Amino acid sequence: MIVYEPNKNFFRDIGHLTRSWTMQKVIRSAFAIGLYCLLICVLADVFRVMFNLPSNLFSLLGIVLSILLVFRTNTAYDRWWEGRKQWGALVNDCRNLAVTAQATFPADDKKSRKEVAALISNFCIALKEHLRQGVKKEELILLSDEERAALEFRNHIPAYFSQRLHEKVQTMYRSGAIDYADVRNFKPHLQALLDIAGACERIRKTPIPFSYAVYVKILVGAYVLMLPFGMIHELGYWSIPVVMFLGYTFIGILMMAEEIEDPFGLDCNDLPTGDIAHTIKGNVFEILEVTHKQAEEEKTILYEKLF
Repeated sequence: MIVYEPNKNFFRDIGHLTRSWTMQKVIRSAFAIGLYCLLICVLADVFRVMFNLPSNLFSLLGIVLSILLVFRTNTAYDRWWEGRKQWGALVNDCRNLAVTAQATFPADDKKSRKEVAALISNFCIALKEHLRQGVKKEELILLSDEERAALEFRNHIPAYFSQRLHEKVQTMYRSGAIDYADVRNFKPHLQALLDIAGACERIRKTPIPFSYAVYVKILVGAYVLMLPFGMIHELGYWSIPVVMFLGYTFIGILMMAEEIEDPFGLDCNDLPTGDIAHTIKGNVFEILEVTHKQAEEEKTILYEKLF
């Protein structure tokens, strides 16, 4: 994710925009449109080929296309924002889970606190990659040999760590370390972990309907390819920069929507889920008063910033 400070530096922010993969593709597309428009201008000027589509046609098409692009962009942003809300809820539930464990576990039971801190952290670390191409087991922290062996047969690794947290609470209850009222306090935060994972999976595995996405692409492509024929008789060679700018505008809006509709990837404008997982890990170790340097993975890279 590109990190910037709003309302600080107008021109520097514009420079950040070009670091996005999506905007680089849009710029290349704009230059390709410029070359296409140049070819049309040369045919009209040198070979006297007549192109004279009514400009009113493009005004009407532009209005229709704008409405479709607004809907497309809003739908994509809703998915991005829903993903951010789910990860914000994950932060809160993990902190509350750690606070509950700190308040209810026996004061001298540092081992259980460390185990719970590792399980919560591993759930978040596993979830960020589960929503991408698969969990990277080398990123997981403080795993026992038993856990490493169990993970080899698991497809849904976040669910495994959620299960282990449930088992840990039940073990503490059966041993008499906590009572039934404490278990009830744990329950909503434990259930919330998989509820959040399921909501993120819903966003990840339910893309925009294919026919709608392709239909908008066809309209944008046809509009941009037809545009020189409606402007060349009025603007001549000046139609090249005008068509490039309009193509940059429409294609840019469409491609930005496509980039953010899956907010859990590694594109430049996707959610910083790695940063959030790293923050949760630090928070739960601090709340449970377990020295953070005890974590063997301290030097492990939990997130990537791609520009």
